[in-house]
Amino acid sequence: MRIAASIEYDGCPYSGWQIQDGVQTIQAEVEKALSKVADHPVRVICAGRTDTGVHAANQVIHFDTTALRSNYSWVRGANTYLTDSICLIWTKPVSDSFHARFMARRRCYRYIILNRPIRPAYLAGKVVWQYRPLEAARMAAAAQHLIGEHDFTSYRALACQAKSPLRTIYSLDVSRSGDFVYLDVCANAFLHHMVRNIAGVLMTIGAGEKPIEWAKEVLELRDRTRGGMTAPATGLYLVRVDYDDEFDLPEAILFPSYG
Repeated sequence: MRIAASIEYDGCPYSGWQIQDGVQTIQAEVEKALSKVADHPVRVICAGRTDTGVHAANQVIHFDTTALRSNYSWVRGANTYLTDSICLIWTKPVSDSFHARFMARRRCYRYIILNRPIRPAYLAGKVVWQYRPLEAARMAAAAQHLIGEHDFTSYRALACQAKSPLRTIYSLDVSRSGDFVYLDVCANAFLHHMVRNIAGVLMTIGAGEKPIEWAKEVLELRDRTRGGMTAPATGLYLVRVDYDDEFDLPEAILFPSYG
């Protein structure tokens, strides 16, 4: 039986999603908990591997099992064994054709910036702090240059291992609520550090240090070394993954919001 599931996590205590020797990872914690509930070893596949410090409100996974458990038992049982910084939200049996990564049609991230002169206290690790005043309207105008299918070489990490730099951004919205600036981006897939590099360029433009057209100029250069800073990971959340309607998965409705 193949099971799809959604998990939520705080990425700060972990060295990213993927299992690595000698460090604590989210995948390792999830597999350990599900294996206890299933009473056999469980391996999980995720929709998108997140980096150290990146959070998720709706990371979709799938795993195969011979154990017969109700959705209630999977969720309650796994959450009993998981640490406080990870929880299972829902599970659902799916067909064997479902694949959390390869069947995903689009992925959506939210990047949260606390824009005020004073650093955060209780939100430390949950948002990115920018003391420079940011003009959201300038950032929103610059973001429009990145919508569509493009070669995002300038917006991916130098160590990115993706075979192609072509990606399609369906939407990239910038909004402000009080001291908080939100970047909401949806694409068919993302390159390594792509959202954080976009955030770095948009914040530079929002601070008035570069013109609005700089976002397009960076894109056309196809040179990461000319693309500006990589924004910190702590403000980044995976918030939604979309699949074909045939799988009938619960819709993600939780978007972290502090404004």
